[in-house]
Formats: sequence, structure tokens, C-alpha cells
Amino acid sequence: MAQAQSLSERWQSLQARIAAACARAGRDPTEVRIVAVSKGVPPERIAEAYALGLRDFGENYWQEARAKLDALPHDIRWHFIGHLQTNKVKYVVGRFALIQVVDRVSLVQEVQRVAQKRGIVQPVLIEVRLAEVPGRAGVSFEDAPALIEQTLRTEGVDLQGLMGVAPDTDDERTVRAAFQRLRRFYDALPAPNRRWLSMGMTHDFEIALEEGSTMLRLGTALFGARA
Repeated sequence: MAQAQSLSERWQSLQARIAAACARAGRDPTEVRIVAVSKGVPPERIAEAYALGLRDFGENYWQEARAKLDALPHDIRWHFIGHLQTNKVKYVVGRFALIQVVDRVSLVQEVQRVAQKRGIVQPVLIEVRLAEVPGRAGVSFEDAPALIEQTLRTEGVDLQGLMGVAPDTDDERTVRAAFQRLRRFYDALPAPNRRWLSMGMTHDFEIALEEGSTMLRLGTALFGARA
């Protein structure tokens, strides 16, 4: 019961902070979708969050996610938010409501191949790299326009927006500038493809909301630190 109460309190606190950030930006908090990042979170804790009304959950690894998808309610909208290897696409397409990490042409092509084979259209976001750090995933800002164009032309793949991870710094100006740059790219998308601007995590979501994010990915702020 203590765990459930702790989760409930965290969720209430988050909702208040989201509402306050949206008020500062003159935005409606109901327009923002919360993705609960459930990497490392057992199914019973996810079920507690589900009981609080959360319906979107983000997983980083197929090997961890597979058991959760089968064990939890089928109306959950699962988001794939970790680096996606091409050879894992066949497990993810059709099982996840949104693949947020498309960052290369080969991945777009494999998503298309699997989606068309299954007769479905797979929603995706393009992940743009917001910091030039070795090992950081995402397409560069320089290469993003070409990948966007390729994805828009790809049948079986529905581009619904962009995703980005802010630079790992406590400098608010740097974080804000990165979010602003991604917002400009998002605003340049065709109107039907501007559904989700996924930016903002536990440590920077209020800045992200002020800069126009429509989707937050919140893990530690909701579930607490992983063991």
C-alpha cells in the first residue's frame, strides 16, 4: 500500500508541476501526453500507474518489454523509446503504438518492410540528436531534413512528429536552445505530421513544456530511482 501511495503522490505532484508550467506558457495541460518510462519497472508497478489513469508507457528494450506487453491490459499504448536495432524491428512493429527512435534510412526501410508484410501502418517519430556526444542516438540536425523527406514518402510508415533528448547539462540556456531548435524543425513539418513533439524528461520537462513539447517521457519523477 505504501508503494501505491508513493506512486499516487508522485503522480499528483507531477500533474501540479505540469499544470504550472503550462500556465506559464499559456497552454492547456490536457494537450500534453505523458509517457511513463517503465524501463526497469516490474509489471505490478506499471499496473498501479495504470490504475491511476496512465495509459502510455515507454520501454527501451524488447527483451524486457515482451513479457509486460502480454501481462498488462491491452489498451495500454506502448512506446518504443530505446535504441532500436534493425534486427529487432520485427518484434516491435505492430506491438508498439509509437516507435519514437527512427534515426536512419535503414531503420525506416525495415519498419516499412515489416509493416507492409503485416498489412499495417506503423506510427513513428524521428529522433533528432540534440547534443553532439559520442554514442548519442538520433539523426543530426544536418541530416534530419533528408530523413524526414524519406520517411514522408515511405508507405506503411506514418510520421507523427519528432523526438529529442536534451543535452546532459544543468545549463538551462543550453537545454532551452536545443528544445527551441527541435521545435523549429517540428513546425516545418507538414501539418498532418505535426502530432507529437516528444521532448522533456524528469530533469527538464518544465523547460520542454515552455518550449512547446506535446509529449513528455517521465520515469524517475513517477516511479522513483531504479534499483
